[in-house]
Amino acid sequence: MLDSPEADEPALSPEELRKAQLAAKAPVLTGSGAILKSLEMLGVTDVFGLPGGAIMPFYDELMSADKIRHILVRHEQGAGHAAEGYASASGKLGVAIATSGPGATNLVTAIADAHMDSVPLLAITGQVFSTSMGTDAFQEVDISGVTMPITKHSFLVTDPAEIPGVMAAAVHIATTGRPGPVLVDVTKDAQQKSAPFIWPPEIDLPGYHPVTKANAKQVQVAAEMIAAAKKPVLYVGGGVVRAGAHKELAAFANKVGAPVVTTLMARGAFPDSSPLNLGMPGMHGTVPAVLAFQESDLLVVLGARFDDRVTGKPSEFAPHAAVIHIDIDPAEIGKIRHAEVPIVGDVKDVLGDLLGSFTKAAKAQSPDYSAWWDRLHLLQKQYPLGFDEPEDGLLSPQWVIQKIGEMSGPEAVYAAGVGQHQMWSAQFIKYERPNAWLNSGGAGTMGYSVPAAMGAKVAQPDRLVWAIDGDGCFQMTNQELATCTINNIPIKVAIINNSSLGMVRQWQSLFYDGRHSFTDLDTGHDTAMVPDFVKLADAYGALGIRVRTKEEVEPAIKLAMETNDRPVVIDFIVSKDSMVWPMVPQGVGNSEVQYARDHAPEWDEE
Repeated sequence: MLDSPEADEPALSPEELRKAQLAAKAPVLTGSGAILKSLEMLGVTDVFGLPGGAIMPFYDELMSADKIRHILVRHEQGAGHAAEGYASASGKLGVAIATSGPGATNLVTAIADAHMDSVPLLAITGQVFSTSMGTDAFQEVDISGVTMPITKHSFLVTDPAEIPGVMAAAVHIATTGRPGPVLVDVTKDAQQKSAPFIWPPEIDLPGYHPVTKANAKQVQVAAEMIAAAKKPVLYVGGGVVRAGAHKELAAFANKVGAPVVTTLMARGAFPDSSPLNLGMPGMHGTVPAVLAFQESDLLVVLGARFDDRVTGKPSEFAPHAAVIHIDIDPAEIGKIRHAEVPIVGDVKDVLGDLLGSFTKAAKAQSPDYSAWWDRLHLLQKQYPLGFDEPEDGLLSPQWVIQKIGEMSGPEAVYAAGVGQHQMWSAQFIKYERPNAWLNSGGAGTMGYSVPAAMGAKVAQPDRLVWAIDGDGCFQMTNQELATCTINNIPIKVAIINNSSLGMVRQWQSLFYDGRHSFTDLDTGHDTAMVPDFVKLADAYGALGIRVRTKEEVEPAIKLAMETNDRPVVIDFIVSKDSMVWPMVPQGVGNSEVQYARDHAPEWDEE
């Protein structure tokens, strides 16, 4: 007697049987429907994007979505930076969507930016049909390969059944450990085909196990070193902001009583109003912050990575200091500077543990930092942060930015472009809370400000949101003003218009004998303004204001703050000769900090 065909089929394992039963009960969705449903299940409420051929099936699905707001941008780079601004202002995941080929490559700058600054970003891109991949099909780019070095992970999806698991894994990777960008590239046929939608999916990520809980013995050693130090400095980086650890930092810093410096990415992590705060360190940091590093005997590094803009020449950075380095990313510890006490963990949790350990250690050690504070207070008195009035009679850019901060207050959000105005915004606005200061720190991306402010306003609609931009940066992404007008996103844009690429011009003035090679932009100081930013604002449906005199500054800012039915653009005509001081020239040690031109402060080498 012949066996039945069924007898030749292998029996299903219990796990396979469970999965088959789940699939039988699950709703059947197209791949596009699965992307949308996954986003909804993952709590996403806002996305930024621009459709095209390879992502069209998903956009057809998105049209009927009632739980997700889609903001149609004018350029995919705008979608990426808007998603960054959304994430940086709220602490939530930012989502950007683009089609294949140039749509996807236009996201690359924002993805690289998010990678450098540890921003949780999900980039979803369409891809050509899987049968066409590798043939140089129309708008085919291997975007998962292109972005591999600048993402935490890149996924390529060709099977609709994989979408729920990939989407859940992507969000998990982007938002846990050290946050960062993740790319999900989905072929067009995977979007069109159908498969059972199984939720919650199983997430299997071999090798991805971020350490959040620190080693207790290392924490104890760190606490004892802090208590025994004579000249400690708390070196606070952007990781404190990303971890939401500002309350734990405040409790720890106030208990220890040591000076605190907040890097460019950490402005607001610790309040500027605290007497413990020495300000920002680095290339354009305050003299007390820069020299505190050089004279310290112990650096307590919290979520920072020894960026070259902070350290100057690494071999000459903090020459007398031992290092306690706390970071969730083990790859950062020891990368630039050896750490006597390396601590891998979530800085929020570690600070809680360290506070308890220090309290015990301090009872035995009785730390005394009074002589250290005497020295730092002298530096603060001798080298206060300030600026000179321009000799050409035009507005001081520092004063304009300071006035924006004073009138808007610490509850506002400030997104800066890159260059001189970025440094002045970091220096002259007082930050009292995290997520109030948004900028492109690691990548230094011109064009970041306007779309990032747009994303921040979507995330925080009840806050006043400023984009503080330069006339060079503004011309790279100002098309998103149209997005703001149409979608009722009333951001305020302050163009610090010195009619030049200001930071490059400053370096040319200082290091190239004043040869200003191709840095004049002709946007504000001549009779013909190309473009005229007030007319451009009007064309985009925004309120345009031009300010040339001191008397006009406050009324213009007040009008901008009171106008909430459309975006506002203020064209501040400022001096092109203003420079950012202090400054540590590139390639030298921090001990060579210049307080002003031809003025170097003395520092204690002992």
